[in-house]
Amino acid sequence: MRIMILGPPGSGKGTCSKIIEEIYKIPVITTGDMLREAVSKESPLGIIAKTYMEKGELVPDDLVNKLVKERISEKDSVKGFILDGYPRSIKQAQVLEEMLAEMGKKLDHVINVVLEDEAIITRLSLRRSCPKCGAIYHLINKPPKKQGLCDLCNTKIVQREDDKEEVIKHRLEVYWEKTQPLIDWYEKRVKVKKIRGDIDINILPKVIKEIIES
Repeated sequence: MRIMILGPPGSGKGTCSKIIEEIYKIPVITTGDMLREAVSKESPLGIIAKTYMEKGELVPDDLVNKLVKERISEKDSVKGFILDGYPRSIKQAQVLEEMLAEMGKKLDHVINVVLEDEAIITRLSLRRSCPKCGAIYHLINKPPKKQGLCDLCNTKIVQREDDKEEVIKHRLEVYWEKTQPLIDWYEKRVKVKKIRGDIDINILPKVIKEIIES
């Protein structure tokens, strides 16, 4: 099963992806995480990507496409995968279509997670992360047990550059300009299924399963 999750940054794509991963036992392929790992390792790709990410701009297609192609070719992706945060443009979607065709595969589901900009700005601006282990927290909904410290490794949690309010607003502007047309593009090819990004986490698995299996 090959699933794509679309939606604005901070809409809840990551949460939905993890739930799908748990239900269907297929890996989540998150370009954001792959890019941040490249940045933290200061790889040639990471150094280039960092200049775009800190300004809330999209990393160039050719760099992201290369990362994704390598990832979906790995053994754990043979039975399926969940694409979270990719593609972000029609050009990337066309490349993905070509990649899958070469493998004799296609997308089975496209899910669009919807949430208003105001809610996204509030959600992301209160998000904190651990620079050491990558754990994610929210100052209101999921605060660390010890103020300012990661529950897992006791490292001081920080606000990522791309979670600052001015950067979030710019990321949303980029999304609506560059990525929203992608949804229209997919709707001409497959049935794009919508899900709210603020559904109660306790019923979200049931809702997701119904959407996929309907």
